[in-house]
Amino acid sequence: MRLKEQNKRIMTTDEQYMHRCLQLARNGMQNAKPNPMVGAVIVAADGRIIGEGYHVRCGEGHAEVNAFASVKPEDEHLLPEATIYVSLEPCSHYGKTPPCADLIIKKGVKRCVVGCVDPFAKVMGRGIKKLQDAGIEVKVGVLEAECRKLNKRFITYNEHRRPYILLKWAETANHYIDNHGKALAISTAYTRMLSHKLRAENDAILVGRVTDEREKPQLNTRDWAGTSPRRIVLSSKLPVFEGMDMTQPALPQLMQWLYEEKCQSLIVEGGRTTLQSFIDAGLWDEIRIETAPITVDDGTVAPEMPKEAKLVSRKECDGNIISLWERSNGRVMDV
Repeated sequence: MRLKEQNKRIMTTDEQYMHRCLQLARNGMQNAKPNPMVGAVIVAADGRIIGEGYHVRCGEGHAEVNAFASVKPEDEHLLPEATIYVSLEPCSHYGKTPPCADLIIKKGVKRCVVGCVDPFAKVMGRGIKKLQDAGIEVKVGVLEAECRKLNKRFITYNEHRRPYILLKWAETANHYIDNHGKALAISTAYTRMLSHKLRAENDAILVGRVTDEREKPQLNTRDWAGTSPRRIVLSSKLPVFEGMDMTQPALPQLMQWLYEEKCQSLIVEGGRTTLQSFIDAGLWDEIRIETAPITVDDGTVAPEMPKEAKLVSRKECDGNIISLWERSNGRVMDV
């Protein structure tokens, strides 16, 4: 056995079932939006999973509804001693569907294990309190970091009133993003497909005016199945939206507008000045850099990495290296 495997912490029973919730939740990646991805597992007293489900599509049944619906009639009598595991706090309000907390109470389960609290203003602990008031034992915070990371876009949007921001660029081995000011093909067919997959997972994509005029990027998902993100061009000459005050700083106004437009995630792809402006303003959550094994003798230097950026992954893709960076201090900039 490898040393790394020996040092892995063994998951508790609650963590094992919550891990299954996360596996289920990921199936809602495309269709659950703008709702969060949620998975639910119902476990009998003997440890057997008797029901499971996930939030398939916005406007349809939540994970808890689908989990209870999957319980076989012959297992219904096991519910009073069962535990329901949910990756996100059960909702407590009427939206497009009734409150899941009410359903859990109606089904009479003994215990509820919650991955993380729902930061949506109409929930925020109310679902947990409703369950507790009904006499159900509630445990909160199992695999909390993993549960929050799964819904990082939804959580950032609700906690910080702005979209989750991914900064993304491609550079040469000696840190240039173009060749003497001219566009340079750095991505391969495969890594371009990965970029289009990212676009399908996010709500909006932004470039600066110079990049738009020079490269005329389509910014769509032509190499991946999925909806293209909203296309935004940031310019000092033209407003992004009606009513934008061109005499005032652009980014705070942009963040407020995107929040009001219910945009939960934003990719910023360039150019250098635009990317650096987001970094300098502290408006970023994740940075993705693709590096090709080529060099040029002059060009536009890549943006300066923020000091609080921490490398979380680095892997080779079709000869290029894709590195992913996150904040090391955990601090997130509000609008």
